[in-house]
Amino acid sequence: MRILDGFDWSTPFIADACAMLGLAVRTAPPGMRPLRRGAKAAGPARPARHAGSVDVFLEAIAGAEAGDVLVIDNGGRLDEGCIGDLVAGEAKVAGLAGLVVWGAHRDTAAIDALDIPVFSLGTCPVGPRELRSRSPHALQAASLSHVTVTRDDVVFADDDGVMVVEGASLERVVEAARDIAYREQAQAARLLGGERLSAQLRLDEYVQKRREAPEYTFRDHIKSLGGAIEI
Repeated sequence: MRILDGFDWSTPFIADACAMLGLAVRTAPPGMRPLRRGAKAAGPARPARHAGSVDVFLEAIAGAEAGDVLVIDNGGRLDEGCIGDLVAGEAKVAGLAGLVVWGAHRDTAAIDALDIPVFSLGTCPVGPRELRSRSPHALQAASLSHVTVTRDDVVFADDDGVMVVEGASLERVVEAARDIAYREQAQAARLLGGERLSAQLRLDEYVQKRREAPEYTFRDHIKSLGGAIEI
């Protein structure tokens, strides 16, 4: 996405930006990890709800645009690998940015060789063994546990997990995330230069104010310094 040009984003920056803007912080369940460490994917969501057959993935990919992220809902199941190297290869050839699977994958080595980011809950060598009833909304919405993902959403995925952002809020979120990243990088540079974080954040001043007013929180203190969120 061009809006991310020149921005070394991370899901923590996106999450903090959503919190700062008062938006829902929509994150996939803990444990969603990339097949290859360091992999990143961002793009418009292309949902697909699995029902035991590969056709839903092929349909979703056929209707997708280059740069989309295929979001697969397999109910968080770990007893079957719902995608393998062929589906990942189809997505790669179609130009998708990556795949996010609420469930397990298989064919790990073959997928890794394709060099397309895949995020899942883990691996299982066994493929689907039965057909289930296909939802009439199988290509319109996918669940990542408690988070519902539609075509109106944008997905960010990296080593820290998966974030979902409403497309209508994307520009504001990315702008806020850039600001957060800039400020954190500046703080990190000062820290490495010898200026302790406690000094940067004037910890002594905060402790004194808290003694005088026990209800005064560190978040209040950060805001008084011009910060938007607690580190």
